[in-house]
Amino acid sequence: MTTAIETMRDTPLTIGGRSFHSRLMVGTGKYPDSDTMLRAIETSGAEVVTVAVRRVNLDRSKETSILHVLDPKRFFLLANTAGCYTAADAIRYARLAREAGFNEFVKLEVIGDEETLMPDVQGLLEAAKVLVAEGFQVLAYTNEDLVTALRLEDAGCAAVMPLASPIGSGLGLLNPLSVRTIKRRLRVPVIVDAGVGTASDACLTMEQGVDGILMNTAIAAAQDPVAMAQAMRLATIAGRAAFLAGRMPRREVAMPSSPTKGMLD
Repeated sequence: MTTAIETMRDTPLTIGGRSFHSRLMVGTGKYPDSDTMLRAIETSGAEVVTVAVRRVNLDRSKETSILHVLDPKRFFLLANTAGCYTAADAIRYARLAREAGFNEFVKLEVIGDEETLMPDVQGLLEAAKVLVAEGFQVLAYTNEDLVTALRLEDAGCAAVMPLASPIGSGLGLLNPLSVRTIKRRLRVPVIVDAGVGTASDACLTMEQGVDGILMNTAIAAAQDPVAMAQAMRLATIAGRAAFLAGRMPRREVAMPSSPTKGMLD
């Protein structure tokens, strides 16, 4: 059976010269155990899996390490500078990840406020410029501000990742207009990151026309992470298919769904 997404003949998601079929990316934190994490990731269909360099054991030989469980031949492991509050720290951990055997891709986070976990825009731009100059393919986590997104693109980032809502909040997409504007104005891929809580959030986010979505807590903190991973996979596909199909226009008046011309008296 031909799926809707195949019918639309969607193109692969390409970031920094690498192409992916799945537009859903997932994280590795907050799972109750490694087995649940692996089953959820497999069920999600995600090809890109983020790993927080500052929070994991980088020794692949240790059975307790996330990297021992995740096969780099099956998943594209994306190093993440989560937990870094300065540009210097983010740069340091990106370099450490590459030295530890990760690829040249890095999800760049520089957090500016401990309570809200909102990004430090100045530090983010500073770190992005340094890492791009060193040959990294930078995917920059940022707020939903157009000007910041444009400056990150100008700095050479391979993708820009505006938040849907604060990290781990589960509030869903709070500012769809800003996200659509960023997608319309940027040439590089736009991946929405942070704040998705359930499948309807994922579907709505993808309906904005963005290139992909990254989530972690929404799956890991669900009562059944594996079942939620399946829901998120389907929602991402559905949202993308709906965007490609083109929704009907919104109207403030009713219109009959059946033709009125030629009706029998």
